[in-house]
Amino acid sequence: MNYVGLIIVLSCLWLGSNASDPDDPLLVQLPQGKLRGRDNGSYYSYESIPYAEPPTGDLRFEAPEPYKQKWSDIFDATKTPVACLQWDQFTPGANKLVGEEDCLTVSIYKPKNSKRSSFPVVAHIHGGAFMFGAAWQNGHENVMREGKFILVKISYRLGPLGFASTGDRDLPGNYGLKDQRLALKWIKQNIASFGGEPQNVLLIGHSAGGASVHLQMLREDFGQLAKAAFSFSGNALDPWVVQKGARGRAFELGRNVGCESAEDSASLKKCLKSKSASELVTAVRKFLVFSYVPFAPFSPVLEPSDAPDAFLTQDPREVIKSGKFGQVPWAVSYVTEDGGYNAALL
Repeated sequence: MNYVGLIIVLSCLWLGSNASDPDDPLLVQLPQGKLRGRDNGSYYSYESIPYAEPPTGDLRFEAPEPYKQKWSDIFDATKTPVACLQWDQFTPGANKLVGEEDCLTVSIYKPKNSKRSSFPVVAHIHGGAFMFGAAWQNGHENVMREGKFILVKISYRLGPLGFASTGDRDLPGNYGLKDQRLALKWIKQNIASFGGEPQNVLLIGHSAGGASVHLQMLREDFGQLAKAAFSFSGNALDPWVVQKGARGRAFELGRNVGCESAEDSASLKKCLKSKSASELVTAVRKFLVFSYVPFAPFSPVLEPSDAPDAFLTQDPREVIKSGKFGQVPWAVSYVTEDGGYNAALL
């Protein structure tokens, strides 16, 4: 399967808007102030733009809050996006800790194409079993040369910081999915400033990103955020996506970082917030039997209906049966090697 080719074909299925490029394509005005991107020859880039308040301190293990800060100076949008803090299987050596806790950004790539005044938008959610991966991966240079669409890459919380859950309203989980949804809202509200068409957004993702796309679609109002979706090698019905037993893993995480005295969810959450982010993420290695197996000890969960800002309260199958999900075109794909991840590690 030609991943890039499919994206290009899909992006050509919808065109048309009256948005126009600014006089200086590198300088963009947003509600927070002005930012400056980079000229990369065949395309412009605007990277590491925050869409949420830093999910640190009191905001750790909470639903993301929209970014509210104002820029007194021109924001530097030329910095490569940092990975969200993770225990990364692809990092050599014993210490696989990579990234930062303050990581909720979008990165935008716009082709140079004098024949177009505006572009359809492809929003991309990276894969990595909800445990690792980053927006800077999956190169954008090739698709930019085609000059067909604007690409937006989304960073979201991973591993225990993104998906630890006790299954109740104190620590409901799914923070990474809530990050993705807030990023889609940011795109809807701001992409026109970059020459994008907010009514023409295609959401795509691979592996856990593909499953994330499907989970986002299960929200009934998804059609307000995207016009179509494509899940590559992953969807919400895969057995490793929405898992049970999260409460036990959350308390095991607590025991691994010195919160063994926590007797309930509220006290566990308070203790976990007091620990360093690196300590929490490094504890992931204690959940692995060998190599990176099981590869998703922290992943999406079903939240109680009374949880604040609940994202998913029903099994995906039940949501699909009800018909109460985003009614947009959705394509899903797989390759012959899908499912061979664990075998490859043996």
